[in-house]
Amino acid sequence: MGDPSCRKIRNICILAHVDHGKTTLADHLIAACGGGVLHPKLAGRLRYLDSLDEEQRRAITMKSSSITLHYKDYNVNLIDSPGHIDFCSEVSTAARLSDGALVLVDAVEGVHIQTHAVLRQAWVEKLTPCLVLNKIDRLITELKLSPMEAYIRLQRIVHEVNAIVSAYKSEKYLSDVDSLIAGASGDADEELVEVEDDEEDMFQPHKGNVAFACAFDGWGFCISHFAEIYASKFGASVTALLKGLWGPRYYHTKKRMIVGKKGIEGVSKDPQPMFVQYVLKPLWQVYEAALEPDGDRRMLDKVISTFNLSVPQRELQNKDPKLVLQAVMSRWLPLSDTILSMVVNCMPDPISAQSTRISRLLPKRELVVEDASLDSDVFSEAEYVRKCVETCDSSAHVPCVAFVSKMFAVPFKMLPQKGSNGELLNNQPAGEAEESDDCFLAFARIFSGILHSGQKVFVLSAVYDPLKGESMQRHVQEAQLQSLYTMMGQYLVPVSSASAGDVVAIQGLGQYILKSATLSSTKNCWPFSSMMFQVAPTLRVAIEPSNPADMGALVKGLRLLNRADPFVEITVSSRGEQVLAAAGEVHLERCIKDLKERFAKVSLEVSPPLVSFKETIEGEGISLLDNLKAFSYCTDYVEKATPNGRCVIRVQVMKLPHTLTKVLEECYDVLEDIFEGQSKKRDGNLGSHIAKDDGELVAGVRKRIIDAIESELEFVSKKIDKDRIERCRRMWFSFLERIWSLGPSQVGPNILLIPDSKAGSVPSCSQGQRGMLIRGSCDVSKRLGFSSSVGLQTDSSVTSLEEPTEEADSLCLEAEALKSSIVSGFQFATAAGPLCDEPMWGLAFLVEPYIFQDDSDASNQSDQYGALSGQVMTAVKEACRTAMLQNKPRLVEAMYFCELNTPTEYLGAMYGVLGKMRARVLKEEMQEGSSLFTVHAYVPVAESFGFSDELRKRTSGGASALLVLSHWEEQPEDPFFVPKTEEEIEEFGDGSSVLPNIARKLMNSVRRRKGLHVEEKVVQHATKQRTLARKV
Repeated sequence: MGDPSCRKIRNICILAHVDHGKTTLADHLIAACGGGVLHPKLAGRLRYLDSLDEEQRRAITMKSSSITLHYKDYNVNLIDSPGHIDFCSEVSTAARLSDGALVLVDAVEGVHIQTHAVLRQAWVEKLTPCLVLNKIDRLITELKLSPMEAYIRLQRIVHEVNAIVSAYKSEKYLSDVDSLIAGASGDADEELVEVEDDEEDMFQPHKGNVAFACAFDGWGFCISHFAEIYASKFGASVTALLKGLWGPRYYHTKKRMIVGKKGIEGVSKDPQPMFVQYVLKPLWQVYEAALEPDGDRRMLDKVISTFNLSVPQRELQNKDPKLVLQAVMSRWLPLSDTILSMVVNCMPDPISAQSTRISRLLPKRELVVEDASLDSDVFSEAEYVRKCVETCDSSAHVPCVAFVSKMFAVPFKMLPQKGSNGELLNNQPAGEAEESDDCFLAFARIFSGILHSGQKVFVLSAVYDPLKGESMQRHVQEAQLQSLYTMMGQYLVPVSSASAGDVVAIQGLGQYILKSATLSSTKNCWPFSSMMFQVAPTLRVAIEPSNPADMGALVKGLRLLNRADPFVEITVSSRGEQVLAAAGEVHLERCIKDLKERFAKVSLEVSPPLVSFKETIEGEGISLLDNLKAFSYCTDYVEKATPNGRCVIRVQVMKLPHTLTKVLEECYDVLEDIFEGQSKKRDGNLGSHIAKDDGELVAGVRKRIIDAIESELEFVSKKIDKDRIERCRRMWFSFLERIWSLGPSQVGPNILLIPDSKAGSVPSCSQGQRGMLIRGSCDVSKRLGFSSSVGLQTDSSVTSLEEPTEEADSLCLEAEALKSSIVSGFQFATAAGPLCDEPMWGLAFLVEPYIFQDDSDASNQSDQYGALSGQVMTAVKEACRTAMLQNKPRLVEAMYFCELNTPTEYLGAMYGVLGKMRARVLKEEMQEGSSLFTVHAYVPVAESFGFSDELRKRTSGGASALLVLSHWEEQPEDPFFVPKTEEEIEEFGDGSSVLPNIARKLMNSVRRRKGLHVEEKVVQHATKQRTLARKV
């Protein structure tokens, strides 16, 4: 099964918040074990894996880079990843190809928002993490902490990181318990849940998975290093010392025993834990001896002689004390040995890791088909391939499976000219050379079998299904690999083959893969599950060439950029603009620079950011219940008739609870899968092997919707009586049983409801005929399992109010055909609201369409007004938009969660910038033991552009900020506000002195950008010009 050489491989990535020392740490590992590509004196300064000019200029990592290290007899594939939130997609690509993660935390700054994100990423991808507390030297040199204060700080950081991981475990535990209650798991699963719930903290220094380091100075240690030093001195076992050197453990000098806090009481006035006394104090003494003007240099000599260190005399005599300190510390506690020994001992090899990660990489499928004869062979082969991936089988005869996490561009001149055996390589295929000067390589890991250069493989997209046969042909392509390379940072080393567990770069897949894909030597293979991205690309700009003749070059450049960047999105707007979506300002700047200098090579014009908004109506809490009552009794509605008078549309609108809107938004992808599956089942093409998974998805969504409504009712239950709450609950569940459609795009956060069986007053046409109600079908309610009990009431398409006749029958057929037009009108309305053509958000529409008998002039009217279906579609759209306008419309804007760190002296300047950006401060706290303040705030996306630059300018670079997309928030201001009442006129005046309306300004800016009509006066309160003097 697994090749023994596979046991000697470790695939790891480095994850951390920005500027916590990832690339510096990687430099020291490369200098020690990289085969001489980096001199130790340049480690930490060269930033070897930051090969882009922009990375060196900004001093941040922007892409994930891989390098192979040789430590003892182990091969360690190290992947460095960015820490900036704008490049979090690169973290996802690095995590997918790794088995373990080094999570770095700055000992001064502590846990930040991106630390949470990378821990979440490691948990989702089932990586084995190790914790590195970096920049320990800053506790001594900057904060001037005592060893005891430093210990308390380090202990708090370890505890905080453990709390984050425990929260993720609790999520899994609760979901497992839910599945047990639902009867989805057996006794074995119950046993597993109990074990995981009782498991101890993830990171514990005595387990060897916590390291303390100073990457810049090149030293680090685990407590096992000091346990071995003190074992002979104390006459204790290494195991006992490992447990004693962390936590409230003290050494009783008289009894020569390790005791707890009670055992040391009365012995010493100021007892200090063993970690402080025997680990931190010696470090503090060495630093003081080297850096203090009156330091005792004999302390350094003692360390050198005690541990038999070979430090050149010229380094000890250096006039710079910092260099002397580095020379001693890097030899006493070498960073590379500490980190790589922890990697080898604590992180799994590919064989062990893939058996743990298989449920994430290739989720188990089940074949539940009555006539399984045709698919059984394909299914069994696909399961055999999955078993090979699970065991990391590297035999020559097993299917080869690899996963490409991203494509990256390399200039053709950087490709090796000779192969692994010295033969000349032809590295410039005609197709790619004509299109670009860059070659696209696939960043991949092999999960089973052996991959050879020149081998033919199948490229499978994420939606490929081997059981669907011919219908899946467009999702699979056959490709021939050109060359394989081992990555050494920006340099490539050609290899003829690579086996399971290896991380390689593959040439020859540029025209087959856009972002990511699964490679397999057989078609009968499940594709790997999609990667999880922390944020979505929200910053959009329109791009056009300065010279219109360069439009072709721009389109070609955008196509290449889309392939080279795993997170960028390229679309064409309805007005024909080329729209580029990026994760943030830094990401956007890099994309524009790449377009200008590498891919398009033309001068560009970039529009101001295209900010997305949503539209809703006013209402929250108790007011929602009032709206619910009005909604149920048809007290107020908008009525629109088709131009030919044959249809009348009545529409009511109500705001959904915020919790329900949030659930519908979060379940967007799941609902898309559910409804796509439903459409395919109608065509008879959906394989029944996903029926079980589909049922679980439906049950999960249904539970979340019910929980959202219950939580909203619980929130308002304190203010109103129980009878009213119970009536509201019954009313909400009756609505859930009457959902006709969701919108926009069939899966959005807006609901279309069919009318209740008890119809209200029925409109009449001019000839006195009574209308026939077109009652829709509650398709969404049935699909989500809400309408099982009401199907008899709602299945009929129309409600006739007259005796059945031949004319009535034909009217029923016509009404049936109009159902799709009503749904389309609702989709159009929710996709473009009345304020500024932005999507609607969190609204429920009750549509009552009535149809009348055709009259004698119908043929003339049809020619005059067009098809009836189009008229109905337009009438529904206009009625929905008008209903929204009549119910206090509001604009909804996206909000960033902002985490800021600033010294005390710049706190006022930072608040000035936040006030200018309409930010709402959530909390402010001072970091213990430092002069830094951490401030959390919400900043509107529309105001955030240029925020980082303005902050740096106002605080002289002292403050830093990190923005993460958080949520959507309703603007409380009315965009159409005009003072009318006496109180309003008294407060705001007659209109001349009204304060700027933020909602109106935002709405007008979007309307102006889209070319819509804007109601504004060029001159508002002009006065007649007076001439003071006349010169004749």
